[in-house]
Amino acid sequence: MSASFPGARLTIDLGAIARNWRTLAALDPSSECAAVVKADAYGLGAAEVVPALRAAGARTFFVAHLSEARVVRAAAPDAVIYVLNGLPPGAADAFAALDARPVLGSTEEVLEWAAFRAATGAATEAALHLDTGMTRLGLTPDEARAVLSRPPFRPALVMSHLACADEPDRPETERQRALFAELSALAPDAPASLANSAGTLLGATSGGGLGFALRRPGVALYGSNPIVGRPAPLSPVVTLEAHVVQVREAEGGTAVGYGGAERLTRRSRLAILSLGYADGVFRAAGSADGAPGAVAAFNGAFCAYVGRISMDLIAIDVTALPDPPRRGEVVEILGPRVTVDDLARASGTIGYEVLTALGPRFARRHVGCGDGALFRSGI
Repeated sequence: MSASFPGARLTIDLGAIARNWRTLAALDPSSECAAVVKADAYGLGAAEVVPALRAAGARTFFVAHLSEARVVRAAAPDAVIYVLNGLPPGAADAFAALDARPVLGSTEEVLEWAAFRAATGAATEAALHLDTGMTRLGLTPDEARAVLSRPPFRPALVMSHLACADEPDRPETERQRALFAELSALAPDAPASLANSAGTLLGATSGGGLGFALRRPGVALYGSNPIVGRPAPLSPVVTLEAHVVQVREAEGGTAVGYGGAERLTRRSRLAILSLGYADGVFRAAGSADGAPGAVAAFNGAFCAYVGRISMDLIAIDVTALPDPPRRGEVVEILGPRVTVDDLARASGTIGYEVLTALGPRFARRHVGCGDGALFRSGI
């Protein structure tokens, strides 16, 4: 534990991340399983996560920015790295120097990359992003047909992104698959990639042909199931434990926290935890009269949040516990009993946001890395 006494500690199981990658890879052995490690490996530390994935067998990694690609290159010198947010103006030489592949999503980017290759003779490859229904990044179908009919270079990959695969009954997924199959066939020598985490899990159960040559799971690697209501064979990755600052008694009718949003209905025992929305536990996870919030866990028992979450503190109800936590002990915020997706539902959001919002004040510990725990202390 850090001598700075952080209010909470976050444990990241690298072995679980590796197991999740192997599980996802095995769902379709005919398709390569890459790994999306953008946003610092979804907030869990790309410098530590990438070597674990590389040791598990991942060879291809996706990030959002060139700065993230530099972290991956340092951690996996032989990796294939794609940068999803495309080619910033004038950045082609930086991509080539790092041997990072931009995912080109507009005609302007394609022309700039082609001109750079022609002028320099650089052999660095690039991917083409085809927009099949997200209406975000990517060449429109007409632009894709024009580019692929006379490609200025051979793309190393053609890809698109599923918009609704986390909702299995949405017809948009099949429409995207069909359009992508048509467009990607115009580049028969280039591998094709469509499936994200949801597409990887959905394609494995539906026989929907979403895998193509390469799949790009992201959040599923980190233990979050993107498909609501459908179980997934994923191992939990993160454990977040908060220290108890104080345990106190309060009479029924007492208001708890900012705004008095919740009044106790009985004499209660409250444990006050040393973390809050500054640490990424969203204010929306708090409770109010008649509107329950999230739960924590202590010794296997669930303990409801009480009142609004503040910047640095959360109150939980430990009245029913025969052996309640004491000052200095820890309570599970995320872990075996309270999953990332549980906290996401209580907060009205998704597992992606819960993971990437986990704050810098924790004492961070990476385990399952083969050579003992690695610590990155918080403030």
